[in-house]
Amino acid sequence: MKKLICAEPGRFVYEEADIPKPGKGESLLRIRKIGICGTDIHAFAGRQPFFTYPRVLGHEVAADYVEGDAAGFTTGDKVTVIPYFTAGTDIASRMGKPNCTNDMRVLGVHIDGAMAEYVVVPSHALRKATDLDYDDLVLVEPLSIGAHGIQRGGIIPGEFVLVMGAGPIGLGIIALANIAGGKVIALDVDDSRLAYAKELGASYTVSARDADVQEQLATITNGDMPTLLFDATGNTAAINNAFQYMAHGARYVLVGLQKEEIHFSHPEFHKREGTLMSSRNAVARDFEYVMERLQDKSLDAQQFITRRVKFEDVAELFTDVNKPLLSGIKTVIEFS
Repeated sequence: MKKLICAEPGRFVYEEADIPKPGKGESLLRIRKIGICGTDIHAFAGRQPFFTYPRVLGHEVAADYVEGDAAGFTTGDKVTVIPYFTAGTDIASRMGKPNCTNDMRVLGVHIDGAMAEYVVVPSHALRKATDLDYDDLVLVEPLSIGAHGIQRGGIIPGEFVLVMGAGPIGLGIIALANIAGGKVIALDVDDSRLAYAKELGASYTVSARDADVQEQLATITNGDMPTLLFDATGNTAAINNAFQYMAHGARYVLVGLQKEEIHFSHPEFHKREGTLMSSRNAVARDFEYVMERLQDKSLDAQQFITRRVKFEDVAELFTDVNKPLLSGIKTVIEFS
């Protein structure tokens, strides 16, 4: 089989290898499609905080089940993977939070991922498709990130929801917040991404380049400001700026990740009795919820997939000086 290794920042190497054999508690998958995530782009550029080289990237998986000991699975089943692996014994697991354990190993980040023709994963991490195709399955993981953020924020139907960052994760949050009944405001610097946000359910769009963002938000919300905010930019300035966009009593969920410290006015935050929380990865019920929404067509995978690339052309795509990976929404790698 062939696999694609990120040997060091800025350099991919294709390598031939034997098809791996699953051990106890493991299953072998034949990869059909892999989504390219912002994590992969940052890792390739050397900007991912939880990353070491060399590494096989890839954690957004659509695959066929080949063999292993997964109960209820047979050869040829279409599957996706919950790519966050843990022993399940630490305090977070005992609290029902296996998505943020202290022994977390994320496929394609802490351990080699799925940019390969075959991969072995823990059997318990598999989820079987129900009337879903490979395009649906490759979107399950990134959309589950948004679903987990929505669950964390506890969205209330009819409230104003501000989503900052209309990249793939932010657009997923927008679509899911709209399904949950929120009045969604999308904030981004890119007009084309704001147009995508409208298509996916945003009721309002605001350009982050405008000097009067706070005033526009006040006008949209009849002076109240948003009561639920999501950061999906991972941009320090955007994260810090958003504290001034919070309504009194608002909740602010950090989905994006960056390396710097967060700064905000304690008195301003305190007088609002604001709630600040992070949202990391997703849990099984988020995956199941997204698969149900894809099945009932309230989510449409085709609205997110804007580029397709063959596996043998991935290295060239990442090194393209025109940076095509920074445009569109989701790029999907297709295996023959």
